[in-house]
Amino acid sequence: MRRIGIITSGGDSPGMNAAIRGAARAALGRGAQVVGFYHGYEGIINNEVIEMESRTVGGIIAKGGTLLHTARSKEFRTPEGRKLAIENLKKNGVEGLVVIGGDGSLTGARALHEEFGYPVMGVPGSIDNDINGTDFSVGFDTAVNTALGAIDRVRDTAYSHERVFVIEVMGRHNGFIALEAGLAGGAEAVIIPEIPFSLLEICDDLRAMHARGKKSSLIVVAEGALRAVDVRDFIEKNTGYEARYIVLGHMQRGGSPTAFDRVLALQLGAHAANRLISGHHGEMVGVDGTKLVSHPLSYVLSTERQIDPEKLLLVEVMAS
Repeated sequence: MRRIGIITSGGDSPGMNAAIRGAARAALGRGAQVVGFYHGYEGIINNEVIEMESRTVGGIIAKGGTLLHTARSKEFRTPEGRKLAIENLKKNGVEGLVVIGGDGSLTGARALHEEFGYPVMGVPGSIDNDINGTDFSVGFDTAVNTALGAIDRVRDTAYSHERVFVIEVMGRHNGFIALEAGLAGGAEAVIIPEIPFSLLEICDDLRAMHARGKKSSLIVVAEGALRAVDVRDFIEKNTGYEARYIVLGHMQRGGSPTAFDRVLALQLGAHAANRLISGHHGEMVGVDGTKLVSHPLSYVLSTERQIDPEKLLLVEVMAS
């Protein structure tokens, strides 16, 4: 394969730039030409192409966001849009595509592969860490540490004012960020979409802690489970304790990636480019422990990663 393309698509995640760098320089090192398309699949349809050399990706490893920008494309969801994308890829001489993004982006890559037989390779880039076939997706570690930094700061205020604080983190369909950051931050309770919860039981636990002399508490909630303001209101109404809430929102997507995410992204980007050039198609690369792996996109997209319920139990034990 003499010429490959790279896109970032869907929601951005810290470390996408490092993944672009890893893929581009690995391909260039093997003598292949590299192009990027701005704005993901929409950029392929609109032919927003950039020739990439080694210096194009210089100095980006520490930057959040994505050099290639990102977007969601309604047109690409149609057969006509995908056909136009394939035509533009071929017009630009692009023989294979590295797609960096979450499950929606990988679904698009699978469509190109299955409908047109086009060579694609996915890189898991998502703060949600809900992608099957890899222990970690690019951006998750940074998002968790961003949330943890906020949790640590809020705990100081909660202690000083003897209040309950409810902190809402991202996670529309899953609680990976909430659980990891809540456990690391010593939260008294973590509320996630995957596992049933009872606000009445949480109120009972808060009263029991208060009776033991604990005057401040933190509750971490994933946005897909319940709104932080609703949790706050319920707690105040049923316990009489003063409570506050904070919504971290999109700040979890930004910022300089952690060392873990940088190394992960470089490894996965390079691994994706190398496998694509070597003739492997229709896959997503990932990590299993310390090993680099790859799986067919059909397998990756068949199920979502499952939360570890033992970690949620550990939150309860640590809060007791």
